Amino acid sequence: MPGGSRRNADEAFLSALACGATTESAARSAGISISTAYRRLNDPAFRQRLQQVRADIVKRTAGALTAASTEAVKTLIELQKANTPPTVRLGAARAIIEMSCKLREITELSDRLRAVEEQITSDPAPAPKPESSAIP
Repeated sequence: MPGGSRRNADEAFLSALACGATTESAARSAGISISTAYRRLNDPAFRQRLQQVRADIVKRTAGALTAASTEAVKTLIELQKANTPPTVRLGAARAIIEMSCKLREITELSDRLRAVEEQITSDPAPAPKPESSAIP
């Protein structure tokens, strides 16, 4: 298989795996044999590339969710208006409270972690204690 074709097959295989396909399904969609698929998965460089592709997907998804969150909050606020059925209002209120608690908790933990990291990086390593030479 020419280098370009293998590269294309590897990219198709990586993409399918990263999106949740089984090894067999990803191999079929990439046009490679099952044995080739498992050989690729045994290659540390390939597995590392797969992790990178998955991490990139997660980052893009997080970005899209962050962008959509403002509209979602507006929707929840809109659902709390008096003309909305009480059960819907209750659901919106619960969602807002749960999310705000989680956000506060994450923010506080992030701040605390940042402070600990700053303390670790700014404090010089403690000098080793001199060994005592106790005379019996």
